[in-house]
Amino acid sequence: MIAHLRHLTRLAGRGHSRLASSASTSYLIDQPEYGFLKELGLEINNPGVYSGQWQGRGPTITSYDPGTGQAIATVRQGTVQELQQAIGLGVEAYKQWRQVPAPVRGEIVRQIGDELRKYKEPLGKLVSLEVGKIYSEGQGEVQEFIDICDYAVGLSRIYSGQLINSERADHTILEAWRPLGLVGVISAYNFPNAVFGWNAAIALTTGNSVLWKGAPSTPLVSVATTKIVAEVLRRNNLPPVVTLCQGGTDVGQSLVSDKRVNLVSFTGSCKTGQDVGVEVQRRFGKVILELGGNNALIIDSSANLKMALDAALFGCIGTSGQRCTTTRRIIVHEQLHDQFVTSLVAKYKQLIPKIGHQLDGQTLVGPVHTQQNVDSYKTAIEEAKALGGTVAFGGKVLERSGYYVEPTVITGLPHDASVVHRETFAPIVYVLKAKSVDEAISWNNEVEQGLSSAIFTENISQAFKWIGARGSDCGIVNINTTTNGAEIGGAFGGEKATGGGRESGSDAWKQYCKRATITVNHSGELACAQGVVFNVE
Repeated sequence: MIAHLRHLTRLAGRGHSRLASSASTSYLIDQPEYGFLKELGLEINNPGVYSGQWQGRGPTITSYDPGTGQAIATVRQGTVQELQQAIGLGVEAYKQWRQVPAPVRGEIVRQIGDELRKYKEPLGKLVSLEVGKIYSEGQGEVQEFIDICDYAVGLSRIYSGQLINSERADHTILEAWRPLGLVGVISAYNFPNAVFGWNAAIALTTGNSVLWKGAPSTPLVSVATTKIVAEVLRRNNLPPVVTLCQGGTDVGQSLVSDKRVNLVSFTGSCKTGQDVGVEVQRRFGKVILELGGNNALIIDSSANLKMALDAALFGCIGTSGQRCTTTRRIIVHEQLHDQFVTSLVAKYKQLIPKIGHQLDGQTLVGPVHTQQNVDSYKTAIEEAKALGGTVAFGGKVLERSGYYVEPTVITGLPHDASVVHRETFAPIVYVLKAKSVDEAISWNNEVEQGLSSAIFTENISQAFKWIGARGSDCGIVNINTTTNGAEIGGAFGGEKATGGGRESGSDAWKQYCKRATITVNHSGELACAQGVVFNVE
């Protein structure tokens, strides 16, 4: 596991690095047009640990703007000792928090949502700046956190167990859901605010405390978000039921292996997630894994082609291809394949003038996050060409400051080509030609991940096949819409190597609880189940 946690740190590439000398560096936070950073309480050098007070005695890292390569500000990471302190305080805070009535906990989460509304504009801009996603996507990410807070407020008054009939007279069986304890959240760079929000809002509402380790290359979002939450806790005279410890491999390893962390919610790669899952299971902890996705969009012969093209455009290129639900494969019926490719390429051409800095209002395609993403993009394209694929559009790294690549369409590869079966976190889509929906479904299901999928069809029989036992094996199974852009009301997550975890809505709240089955005997006499008689006169 240590090797793969180190890999997580390396993935940030030039997205973060240890400072040699802050005196010689110019930071965006000092420039007037980035005044929104100071609105969030950020400074040039920010402590990266919160456990009731702010501190940070670990290495200082720099956060960079992937659109220009310029330094934004710095964060002092935590040490293992500071993590241990945060865990201890989180456990103690939980002992108080679990006694607070659930609707009162919901009221605190409501206040967190309202505080996020106050800071939605600057926080969304920070998400865009630090990740590289365009302005509307940054705002939309913060809105997701707000939405899940609203959802959690209602949940606080209705989540419950059930009353079960007993076979014994004057006996009642109850089911109760109780909090687990301290929940650890390890989030990824592509959704540095919302994924924490999905977990924290539900975990807090169900009576848990939360410890967050944000991605190393988006530390400013972690700090700014925690400041907003911490202010709500301060106003309500609450203990630190939310703590933060930014850090490196050693901090991540310590969090995952600590028995006091009852649940670890991990978002990241399949391989690292597998190692995290094994390590947590080794100590009989609980885990939520939200890992990779090699998501397919199927175009049936009856599909509304215009709508399918629009869905493909956002599905493939939104967040510059760096969502776990990004459309990575488009499987088109052979009758429509050539027409679809021609039309898709025409749409892609219209986007070239709209590639630019993520905070520019005209931009639709921002940069990828780091040099690591650029390198993966180049490697995948070269492998695809070596395997006989044709670059129908794109395929180039743009020569400018920052990490910009052309959105790319590749055709002519077999459905089971190695590069097609490998998730590449970049705006590359492979268009495949299928003879039937049945063949397309089998191709959809043959990859190791099982996160998101979608079909465009006007045939009701094909639609119900798609969502049935013979259909998609993914956790998200859409019809006539994109593979990405899920709402908070449904449970989010996937099957197979995606990890099987569920976050956000529906009954995902149950993952943050332990279930108790309670038999109450109100008969005045002892009676065994199944008619067993065992007594001595």
